[in-house]
Amino acid sequence: MKNTKEIIIAHRGESYDAPENTLAAIKLAWERGAVSVEVDVHMTQDGQIVVIHDADTSRVANRKMILKKSLYADLKKLDVGSFKHIKWKGEQIPLLQEVLDTVPHAGRLIIEIKSNVDLLPRLKILLEKSKLKTDQIEIIAFDSKVLAEAKQIMPKYKMLWLLDLDYYLPWWLIFISKKRLIKKVKTLHLEGVNVWDGKLLTKDFICNFKKAGLLVYTWTVNNPTRAKQLIEYEIDAITTDRAAWITEQINKQIK
Repeated sequence: MKNTKEIIIAHRGESYDAPENTLAAIKLAWERGAVSVEVDVHMTQDGQIVVIHDADTSRVANRKMILKKSLYADLKKLDVGSFKHIKWKGEQIPLLQEVLDTVPHAGRLIIEIKSNVDLLPRLKILLEKSKLKTDQIEIIAFDSKVLAEAKQIMPKYKMLWLLDLDYYLPWWLIFISKKRLIKKVKTLHLEGVNVWDGKLLTKDFICNFKKAGLLVYTWTVNNPTRAKQLIEYEIDAITTDRAAWITEQINKQIK
């Protein structure tokens, strides 16, 4: 079995305790011993790749600005820390370059592409200029077309297809063909899938993908008992809002 820390991914940094996708949350994750951190990226009107989840700033700031229609100089003026707690006041939307610079020697950054293919050439340049090794970067996205193009222009990085499966609809209304999904992942030359932790993420689901030589990650698991169960099912990675805490809780259960 892998070391628990190697399996746990800090979702948008240590987002339970610090404002998501900020340098504060990301640095806190590294300080607490995280091996892997996941962040979300969009591109601004002036071609800067910024780290933020939503397509606009309304949820994390007191002003709504649409990222693709805004200049980074204006976005940088926003406070995206106070929504979490006043102690985080003044946290800014970081550039991806700033986040790349925080990754420690043994760290791994999982980058979720939230925008379209226009971002990819700029992303390629940033990653190639960074000091990080190939295995320190992974790319994920819901849009399979974006991933397919990303794989074509950046084939050296691991890429996983995000699947929400039964996130939006009752699971009993959905018929999911594992064979069909596996075939598509292989056709796109991806390394695996990153699946929402719903009722369809079973031991059988995980085993089928792993037998096909594919990685299986999941999001978002904040329950240590469920996390331990998924580890026993031999899942490859678990994304959580409470990376340090859940790692500690799982290790207690294992002992």
